[in-house]
Amino acid sequence: MNDALKLAIEHWPYVATLLRKPQTEDDYDALVEAIDELLDIIGEDEDHPMGGLLDIISDWVEAYDLEHQRMPQI
Repeated sequence: MNDALKLAIEHWPYVATLLRKPQTEDDYDALVEAIDELLDIIGEDEDHPMGGLLDIISDWVEAYDLEHQRMPQI
């Protein structure tokens, strides 16, 4: 087992809720809150180490929106 995987397993309990696609509204809300907090931390720094996490969570939230939120009829 490589060192990165060992660290991931060791720290999984602390990050599991952030690294799981939302299945419920509560999951969704928690990830939206995480996005807001990450944006506060990252600011305008496009090279911030947490940028990848922000991208992943944002993609999951967007996908959940598209699947579960009805768009208003125009």
